[in-house]
Amino acid sequence: MACGEDPHTIEAVAKAQGEGLVDVIMVGNKKKMEETASKHGVSSSFSKVIDEPDTGKALKLAVKMVRDGQGEILMKGLATTADYMRAILDKENGLVPLGGLLSHVTVMEIPTYPKLLLLSDVAVLVLPDLGQKAKILEYATEVAQALEIETPYAYLVSSAEIVNQKVPSSIDAALIKVMAERGQIKGARVEGPVGLDIALSKESAGIKGFKGEGAGRADILIFPNIEAGNVFYKACAILAGAKLAACVVGAQVPCVLTSRGDSEESKFYSIGLAALVAAKRVGK
Repeated sequence: MACGEDPHTIEAVAKAQGEGLVDVIMVGNKKKMEETASKHGVSSSFSKVIDEPDTGKALKLAVKMVRDGQGEILMKGLATTADYMRAILDKENGLVPLGGLLSHVTVMEIPTYPKLLLLSDVAVLVLPDLGQKAKILEYATEVAQALEIETPYAYLVSSAEIVNQKVPSSIDAALIKVMAERGQIKGARVEGPVGLDIALSKESAGIKGFKGEGAGRADILIFPNIEAGNVFYKACAILAGAKLAACVVGAQVPCVLTSRGDSEESKFYSIGLAALVAAKRVGK
């Protein structure tokens, strides 16, 4: 945990450790962390604390500890997303292998939908190309399997439901579906291009005559760009009361990336998600 000096982060990591999900090492301003913990009724003795008041140095130290095998998850607290990602992406001392790709996976529990729904990418990749979308799908499938969704239904969302030369997302979706059919992408049952209604509503899929597998029962939605994904994600959270967890994958370890203003609950769920992904990777 880097720079965990805000109350929601401290409450979340204390709860996660108390429930046996993780063992916590905090790197940051020890005085501020202890003062915040005390103010909010959390014993600062719940974790080991390494004192480094400088934010940039704290992030670099936390990343180094992970690189050295002293941690299986990285999480940020009050550091900005830009600084956090910069430390992860550092070419010499970061956590991303040469030629690697980071992607953000969100898991949502929406009151009006009967199962968990995974979204990608809503926070990191702005306008992914064909190859990046294929990798995003692989990452989302990995997270789904960590949640024991062994063969998820994955839908590549587009505004066009047949290939249209004027809608690039429809072309990418059709190509990725073919790649999955040929075994180039494994682990998921892939459909695309599809409209959001087909992915999430059996009734709509039936009316439109869509015959694809898992119509209306999507486990994974892959969005054409960050704008589409981010708008959907925020609409579900604000208007539908969705609960959420999220992590960044593609690095040496899963990295928890939540907003500094996120609730204790969403931070706690995100730690749990990252712990599941980390455990899946090492076969625990």
